[in-house]
Parts: sequence; C-alpha cells; structure tokens
Amino acid sequence: MSAVLTLIVVLAVVAAVVWLVRRHNADSAAALADAQAESRRWVERLGGQVLALTGTDDPSRQALADAAERYTAAGSQMEQARTAAQCRQVTETAYEGLYYIRAARTAMGMDPGPELPPLPGQSRAGEVTEDREVEVEGRSLGASPQPTDRNSHYYPGGTVAGRPVPRGWYSEPWWKPALVAGAWGVGSALLFTSLFSGMAGADQAAYADGAALDDPGFDGGADGGYDGADQGGFEGGGLFDNDSDFGGDFF
Repeated sequence: MSAVLTLIVVLAVVAAVVWLVRRHNADSAAALADAQAESRRWVERLGGQVLALTGTDDPSRQALADAAERYTAAGSQMEQARTAAQCRQVTETAYEGLYYIRAARTAMGMDPGPELPPLPGQSRAGEVTEDREVEVEGRSLGASPQPTDRNSHYYPGGTVAGRPVPRGWYSEPWWKPALVAGAWGVGSALLFTSLFSGMAGADQAAYADGAALDDPGFDGGADGGYDGADQGGFEGGGLFDNDSDFGGDFF
C-alpha cells in the first residue's frame, strides 16, 4: 500500500510540474505574441510616415533620412526578435524614428503629432534651450533649440556612451561615432563643457567642469536602441573622425 501511495504522489508531482511548465510556456508565448504585435504596430506607424513625407528643406530632409534609417534598423531587429525583451528594443527603435518624424514635421511647419513615450536617458539629458556656437579642436560646432540652415541635424535626446546628449538641433551629428564605438574619443569633455555648460535645459551636473566626463564609468554602451551595426558609414575613434551626412495620417 505504501508503494502505491508513493507512486501516486510521484505521479501527482510530475503532473503538476508538467502543467506548470506548459502554463509557463503558454504565458511566455502569449507575452511574446503581444510584444511582437506592439512592435509591429509602432514599426508600421514609422514606415507610414517615412513613406508619406517628403522634406522641404535641409533640416526636414535630414530628419527624415534619420527616421528612414531607424525604420530600416527596426525592421531588421523585428526579423531577429525572439523574446519579449528584443521586441521592446524594436519598439524603442521605432520610437526613435518617430521622434525624427516629429522633428521633420516641426521643421516643415506641420503639426508634429501626438507626444511619444520617452526614450532612455532623455529626461536626464534635457534639451538645448539657447543658440550656441563653439570652437572645438579647430572645428566650429553649433546647437539650437530650433532647426536652422546651420543646425540641421536633430537628436531626440538621450544617453550616448554613458553621457547625456540634450535634445536639439546641431550643426553636425558629432555623437554618431560614440554610438558605434560605445565610448567617446579624445576631446569629448571639452566639447560637452563648451557646448552645454551653463545651458538651462541641460544636465549641469554632467557638464559643470568636465571631470565627470572623464570617469571610466561613462564609457558604457549607447542607450536609445542604437546598435553599431545600424550606423553605416561611422566608425569609432577620435571625436571628429567622420564627416558623414545622412543624406498619410500621422500615427
């Protein structure tokens, strides 16, 4: 009799384990399906805007080119996404692209559309709140809260290789090499202190004296969904190793 009871208990335990495993697998599959559907929804929204809009000036054309790059990256990520976390990365990449869409629409004097979910590090990075023109390593760099003929490269704001880059319009995409390399090159501390120190909308704790920018802790990877493989034409190295330009219903 004890042997029979033991067998019954063992079978019950096995059955419970099998049920729990199946339940877990079913829940995981459902979560993945939901994440995939959410990702596709945002990627499709981005794709619709990329196809529907045509830039009318340099800032809007540049922003749309960056949005198209994000759309391509999101599509590639979508094909490889096998987990809910990877799908969330796809969604974040689509968000980035839609921020560029909003910038392009703003540059063309159009309604930018509804607000978007924040990007990682975006709140901390702040925004460009005044026009700036600085000389760094023999190069003239500009920043502006609004698109201009001079400042036609938009960045939605966020953390790049561990450092906050404020949302705004810039004369060139000087942050791109750091997106690829995962670390800033020589001269970056001078750039940050020159361009953002004392700016009301920027994180002054990060730009006050540049010392924090030399902290090894700031050499982390880029946030915001960027991957080195997505950034064709840019390679890591010094701060100014590259001179490349990225040449329907809303939502």
